[in-house]
Amino acid sequence: MKTRNIFITFLFLSLLIISCKTSEKKEKIIGKISEKAMVVSARMEASKIGSDILQKGGNAYDAMVATHLALAVVYPVAGNIGGGGFMIYRNTDGTKGALDFREKAPIIAHKDMYLDAEGNVIENKSVLGAHAVGIPGSVAGLFEVHEKFGSLPFKDLIQPAINLARNGITITKKQQSDLENAKERFDKVNNYKSVFNEDWQEGDVLKQEELAQTLERIRDFGKDGFYKGKTADLLVNYVTELGGIITHEDLEKYQAIWRKPISFNYKDYTINTMTLPSSGGICLAQILKTIEPFDVSKLEHNSTEYVQLLTEAERRSYADRANYLGDIDFVKVPIDSLTDQNYINKRMSSFSWDKATPSSEISHGKILGYESNETTHYSIVDQFGNAVSVTTTLNTGYGSKVVVKGAGFILNNEMDDFSSKPGVPNVYGLVGSKANAIAPEKRMLSSMTPTIVEQNGKLKMVLGTPGGSTIITSVLQNILNVTEFNMGMQESVDKPRFHHQWLPDVIRMEPNGFNAQTISKLETLGYEILERNSLIIGRVDAILVLPNGKLEAGADKRGDDSAVGF
Repeated sequence: MKTRNIFITFLFLSLLIISCKTSEKKEKIIGKISEKAMVVSARMEASKIGSDILQKGGNAYDAMVATHLALAVVYPVAGNIGGGGFMIYRNTDGTKGALDFREKAPIIAHKDMYLDAEGNVIENKSVLGAHAVGIPGSVAGLFEVHEKFGSLPFKDLIQPAINLARNGITITKKQQSDLENAKERFDKVNNYKSVFNEDWQEGDVLKQEELAQTLERIRDFGKDGFYKGKTADLLVNYVTELGGIITHEDLEKYQAIWRKPISFNYKDYTINTMTLPSSGGICLAQILKTIEPFDVSKLEHNSTEYVQLLTEAERRSYADRANYLGDIDFVKVPIDSLTDQNYINKRMSSFSWDKATPSSEISHGKILGYESNETTHYSIVDQFGNAVSVTTTLNTGYGSKVVVKGAGFILNNEMDDFSSKPGVPNVYGLVGSKANAIAPEKRMLSSMTPTIVEQNGKLKMVLGTPGGSTIITSVLQNILNVTEFNMGMQESVDKPRFHHQWLPDVIRMEPNGFNAQTISKLETLGYEILERNSLIIGRVDAILVLPNGKLEAGADKRGDDSAVGF
């Protein structure tokens, strides 16, 4: 009897342990899973519109157009038709490419346009108001994509956004806060009261009739419905009224450009990402090639050693970014040299586990603009196996704060992404050189890093993020979370992040994500840590192809981001 009781007790305890382990497994964070297709973006409404287009038989490029236009309505802080961006694509047959629909400087722009008579930068002139606006590229980009890859009529792709603008969107808590913070600047910049100047509360319905009519002109007249005709007149006339320099010729001459992506190997993965004028691809390649000789998977995730290794790699890459990088159509950039393994190894030869390498001792190697947290990214995989990764922006939240009178859309402040004066930091602290100086029709340097990862020739991951200079390091950490630490997509996106960008010489850390011992040890090694409650690093929207072929979304909980698939 006693033996029987011992056996029953042992059996009970065994079952309890198994149950606990099973419970632990169930607690593992898993994002939305879909069988065939997925859209992940900053807002549920936009993701659903994109997914609906796919369900109607459209492809990833149709869904891109519909999602982008929906974000212009439902997420005006960054979604846009008055901004620009970059796209990386991978077709189901493995062919890859990139589209640059980055904004450009106006024809009469010049390198000293933000300097006073003494040669000093005029505060906020490149950030607020009509002088801050670059020539928008988003609409041209959408038509380039549709013409090359689209399968459904453009009118069917834009109509959901028109309906959304006319019928209204529900203001979220985060949007209320964003609009409240920007209200004074909307008032300061514009000479009339736009819909964004109201006192919006969570749950209110924001209707944008003027924007709906602008979208209808694009629907009816195509690209010319934006760059010519009534919309162009409204844009040019209002910018001129506010003292800006954009002309009809600027709009008519704008072209999006197809480019060859930056593609490189990291272990058994192939990373495909954006080339110049985005610095993202080159910097990502440099950082991953720098850490590749180290056995990263043996380091504890977000440990002192892990943070130290990535920080030192980032420090060196961002120093090169500041000196060499600019619009590849205007300046000669030594891309092959900057991503050469021998060059990278030499750059890292001064690294020591025993202490920090001060940024004052790191210049650029011898042989390179900025988005705020209010950029936005969306990732799409369709039922045919095509994938697109798109990052788009107005630059800072609500861009220049200029709302085109009579047209209802917000214009960017991308001119601040140029170096107003070489060596002087822009509004976000990034330093630039002559390579990124202002010139007529030049594209400003960017940090946007839309990325597609392959493994053994097959699609593995689609990802990107807003976050200014932290875009590059956020994409980096999510790639490593999956490839080195075997995380799922949502688990990876949820993990706390950190960032270093050469200058200022500080490691930015998201709050409450790193243990005190790690931070203390880093400080002992000579690193300065910035950890504050308001600090958010990136809002990653990503898709992971699982071993069984299903798709897992990572929709960032730092925003209102959401995934929809089927």
